[in-house]
Amino acid sequence: MTAIVIVLLIGIPAGYLVISAAQSRDSGRDKEVESSATGLQHLRPSKMKRRVFEVPVPVGATDVRYYETSNWRTSRLYVQFDVTSGRLDTFLTELGTNRSALRPGALTIPPRDRAAVGWNFDIPGHAWAGTSHHQPSPRPSQDIIVDLTDPGFPRVFVVSTTTP
Repeated sequence: MTAIVIVLLIGIPAGYLVISAAQSRDSGRDKEVESSATGLQHLRPSKMKRRVFEVPVPVGATDVRYYETSNWRTSRLYVQFDVTSGRLDTFLTELGTNRSALRPGALTIPPRDRAAVGWNFDIPGHAWAGTSHHQPSPRPSQDIIVDLTDPGFPRVFVVSTTTP
């Protein structure tokens, strides 16, 4: 009976500590990889990042990628994803704009931001459309470009900028 009590009092908490330490270590590695990234990552931004930068990546979006930069003056979240036509409308509505705000041929993401993640919008034969959604500080503003070459499955490019 004493052996069982010892196992229950010492063994179970020790096992819990080992499992907890391993999970914590894995989480730290994930954060390290994220913070050392130098370009778009094949990941969905966390809910917290999407909320802070006000970029509502739609449920069902595919090929989601993101990259975040931050310095003492500005923070930017770069997001790219593919959606269906209906989910594009939902995304734009949740962002506070709509499809009619997209101007054909408008490349609203500045060249500096395009270069930061390697986006090239000088590809012939693509139907680009863009808009900017400006909000009063401290809320972020978004520059959006949509590739409507395949209108049923557009690709969305967003740069959300905030100044703390």
